[in-house]
Amino acid sequence: MIVNQTHTLPLIRQLAPFEQKPLLNVAFFGADLQPNVFSVVHETHYQYTRPVVASKHLFRLQPVHDLEQHILNYKLEVSSEASQVCNFTGAFGNHASFIEISEPYMALSFRSESVVCVTELSKNIELSHQPRTMPLIWMPWDRVMMQAYLQTPELPESELFALSEYAMSFVQRNHNNVFAVLNDMNLTIYKEFTYSAGSTNLLTTPYQVLQSKQGVCQDFANLLICLARLLNIPARYRMGYVYTGGNYENKIQSDASHAWVEVYLPYLGWIGFDPTNGCIAGKNHIRVAVGRHYLDATPTSGSLFTSEGETKETLTVSVKVVLLNPLEM
Repeated sequence: MIVNQTHTLPLIRQLAPFEQKPLLNVAFFGADLQPNVFSVVHETHYQYTRPVVASKHLFRLQPVHDLEQHILNYKLEVSSEASQVCNFTGAFGNHASFIEISEPYMALSFRSESVVCVTELSKNIELSHQPRTMPLIWMPWDRVMMQAYLQTPELPESELFALSEYAMSFVQRNHNNVFAVLNDMNLTIYKEFTYSAGSTNLLTTPYQVLQSKQGVCQDFANLLICLARLLNIPARYRMGYVYTGGNYENKIQSDASHAWVEVYLPYLGWIGFDPTNGCIAGKNHIRVAVGRHYLDATPTSGSLFTSEGETKETLTVSVKVVLLNPLEM
């Protein structure tokens, strides 16, 4: 992919607030919490059969920057000149960049580059030592703030009833222990459902995934979210990347963006569960965007204005995640 540097350099300066940050002081974390440092390159290329006259694009590609994850470097390149650029924080806390392109083009490329440090806080290490049983006790304000993450999808009542029965089967066999229930659901989806690329689409429902027992990471995340919400556990959709060179049982999800689930538990906060890899999200998961479902956290979206006639689009996406040694940086 060739990037027009004349056009992208002004845009990079506006879209890269974390560029040139000081590098990591590893000693700060201590031996037990030494972080992983990753280089992530996400490239997207569109090719069109007719000229695109103008377009508007929304990017959610900048990783999270908080206590558990630090951005050491970030930049975004776009192959066409932008007539308008706007950076903002969305309703779900995602860093977003909106750009408008007013010049015609036949091809368009985006490239985001990140260097990210990921560590684990103590809350994610010994979950089994925190006794919690169902039903969970919520403060009134918790229910208000978590309402967006408790709403189940609009499905026929018979399908929701079947999903509820499936969710309750985990509660019964785990004697109402919250962590055991969540771990059991997470591992069951990993073990009993087949990763099958192309077997589903964006409209596939959790019930259809349950019936077919196949799908991709997005489908497994949607199913686990639905099951958790039916048990009155707030759950949200997390988009990011996973480094599959780690010690995972399942290494299917590799050079692509990844989806998993985060559930909210009292006095612990958001905990990540990855049903595609059968694990709790940790130092090999790079968090980017989050929301109620995929549409809230999709990496790129946009609208096109084309000339008369049918315009066909060819999309190519490439993601590369490399583990760096922080001591050598």
